[in-house]
Amino acid sequence: MSGKCQAGLIGLAVMGQNLVLNMERKGFSVAVYNRTASRTEEFMHKRAEGRSIEAAYSLREFVDLLERPRRVLLMVQAGPAVDQVLGQLVPLLEPGDVVADGGNSFFRDTERRARKLEEKDLRFLGVGISGGEEGALWGPSIMPGGSREAYEVMEPIFRAIAARAKDGAPCVTYIGPGGAGHYVKMVHNGIEYGDMQLIAEAYDLLRRALGMGAEELHEVFSEWNRGELSSFLMGITADIFLKKDGETGLPLVDLILDRAGQKGTGKWTSQNALDLGISTPTINAAVEARILSAHKEERIQASKVLRGSKARYRRDRDDLIRAVRQALYASKVCAYAQGMALLRAASKEYGYGIDLEAVTRIWRAGCIIRADFLDEVARAFGRNPDLPNLLLDPYFRDEVGTRQEGWRHTVSAAVKLGVPVPAMAASLAYYDAYRSERLPANLIQAQRDYFGAHTYERVDREGVFHTEWWRSP
Repeated sequence: MSGKCQAGLIGLAVMGQNLVLNMERKGFSVAVYNRTASRTEEFMHKRAEGRSIEAAYSLREFVDLLERPRRVLLMVQAGPAVDQVLGQLVPLLEPGDVVADGGNSFFRDTERRARKLEEKDLRFLGVGISGGEEGALWGPSIMPGGSREAYEVMEPIFRAIAARAKDGAPCVTYIGPGGAGHYVKMVHNGIEYGDMQLIAEAYDLLRRALGMGAEELHEVFSEWNRGELSSFLMGITADIFLKKDGETGLPLVDLILDRAGQKGTGKWTSQNALDLGISTPTINAAVEARILSAHKEERIQASKVLRGSKARYRRDRDDLIRAVRQALYASKVCAYAQGMALLRAASKEYGYGIDLEAVTRIWRAGCIIRADFLDEVARAFGRNPDLPNLLLDPYFRDEVGTRQEGWRHTVSAAVKLGVPVPAMAASLAYYDAYRSERLPANLIQAQRDYFGAHTYERVDREGVFHTEWWRSP
């Protein structure tokens, strides 16, 4: 290969390798570097052989391989490793060069790094990339935030490698300044937590209430995936039920330990929502469910001493299957309503200027939460860019309203049977609270004023009031 490379990538784990191959397939020459030289050598001798990919075995060599302005994508583990690489890389760069962090970095860290690089006349992007290993290779959803000028330099590459929605639009757009890109990716992952937990609860209720096995569950979830619930997560769930263990011949899903892992992005979403005063109970319930799942040994002991319901589901099987389908859809809408409300609040608080319609459109393909449903979400914010909550859109108001009976039946049945559905129940409580003109917060304010003189407002007159509660009026 002659001449300089058009882009460079640091970090050759599977995601990094796949992004390199994606870029090269779309016509870009790429320089690569990995701290462990043996991984670079293996990549070059196998997957990269015969392609327009150049290997470097030092950061100086890597930088020298790149045309100016240099375009560098970091695909290293989020956290201290990003700072370590930047500490070694930045002294080798020149004003105008662009560095993009494509890992799952915390948005506050991205903002700090952007400020530091700007002081050296370098341009920085925090880039949310979703789609897993397959998405990286064939087209992810890309959420870049930071310097507008940096995005314009990287835009040709990002548009070329991004997934394409059904209408052909690339699933990438400039999100906003600072940490906006990584913030949107964080909320994407929070919604993903909620969606996954809701699907898991639907599976668990059908399994425990109706005794469904993996093959029957495959049939049900496949049917749902052909309708309004069609999505990547629903599709892979249906596939999972078909996979048999090679040794025992049993459904593999039944042999997997019920202890879910997490990398922190869902927790960050919940924490930041609390900071901004936005209610995200579906996402919070999903995070808490993963935390509780991790206490496997305690749960084993508890199962031996804590009594539960002895009830059995005695109504029509098909009625419950239809109800769970309705509950899953309505709860999913609530998860998105909460995530989009959080994006709106963060955009205002941090000055990101996030376009909710545009964000939703780039989630339609490539990413983990991609779903046919997202076309309607995008239309909702297209109809009303100032929509405060997705539940208030006429389309979703009616869609959720018609599913209320099944939703309530599902949660009620789960409670009676002793099957935990924390995310579905939280979603329904969120819906009921949001639609309530009056909540019992008046009593809470009275309690706060009673023990701490925190004052209260009244419904019948203006002003701030305090009562000496322990004295007769």
